[in-house]
Amino acid sequence: MKITALKPFILHVPVSKSLIGDSTHTITHWGMPGVIVETDAGIFGTGYTGTHADIVTDRLIVAIITEVFGPMLIGRDPREVRALHTAMTKSSTNIWVGRGGLLQMAISAIDIALWDLTAKAAEAPLWRVLGGSADAKVAAYNTDCGWLVRSEEELVADCKEMIFENGFDAVKMKIGKPDPKEDLHRIAAVRKAIGDAPRLMVDANAKWDIATAKQYAPRLAEFDITWFEEPMWHDDVGSHAALARAITTPIALGELLYTADSFRAFVEAGAVDYLQPDATRCGGLTAVWEIADLGHAFHLPVTPHHGDMMQAQLHLVMAHPACSLLEYIPWTLDCFVDPVVVENGVYHAPTAPGAGTTFKPETFERFAVK
Repeated sequence: MKITALKPFILHVPVSKSLIGDSTHTITHWGMPGVIVETDAGIFGTGYTGTHADIVTDRLIVAIITEVFGPMLIGRDPREVRALHTAMTKSSTNIWVGRGGLLQMAISAIDIALWDLTAKAAEAPLWRVLGGSADAKVAAYNTDCGWLVRSEEELVADCKEMIFENGFDAVKMKIGKPDPKEDLHRIAAVRKAIGDAPRLMVDANAKWDIATAKQYAPRLAEFDITWFEEPMWHDDVGSHAALARAITTPIALGELLYTADSFRAFVEAGAVDYLQPDATRCGGLTAVWEIADLGHAFHLPVTPHHGDMMQAQLHLVMAHPACSLLEYIPWTLDCFVDPVVVENGVYHAPTAPGAGTTFKPETFERFAVK
């Protein structure tokens, strides 16, 4: 089997309730620039990355996919996924002008497509190709109920709905108001509303500095917070290590780290408790597996970020021993032939061959951007 073509696409899909926002971003659409990898066997694989639907950067990503990596991949066997991943990440172009950002996101989309294609060629869901079990129980935590742009009343109502009506037993809310005291008030309101049993996570999206974090993060222990996500700037290992020594609430991070080396720096510094790689940013499923191996070696849980909207990463989480929990955001479910399914807070095991990334034809008609 040989790769014959890489066909790029850009999708912009509306988010829930027309607008969402955290401490640093407000968006109306989720961007999905990606690629369909075609073969001479008639089998194709689909992969994509996740963006805030900025058309300029989305076009740059798909240009990198086709113009930088396309010539390298055409004629190769797509099932040699790890070898192709190494070829892309160790290419002279990536070494000199990449190793993060746009080039790494382009590699991520291609890598996901190759794993999708490989599993389709094996006529099996990807979790089985990766050695997983249909009995694997992957819990879902819902983030779509916790946006910072919601009023306190809306926030409480949305979190209660997810717990008491939709069957989730874990929710995440955003913090990072101009006055951290307001964050603490909102956390207290949510905890009171959902009770003591459900897990509650908070996410500052790197809004705080070390002084603010040292002052207010110790208060999180009062509310039994499962983890404090991205408290400070994404690359600041030292401050996260200092905060980890100062508080009892575990720290989670990683959605904006682009390399396994970055994760290793946080792990070795004792600066993180939950690793959150994103397959659409750090180099695809191949890279997330390597990061999950790192977590497993240090006995740290790995809970991937939602950039692929759960479709492909669910397969990896089902197969890797460091993983048992996965973020849930439902914006794109209607786009896929085989969307993920959550029931009573647990993901169903996918049964269709592939990574679950195949789009319905009408998805391109509705959401494609030229």
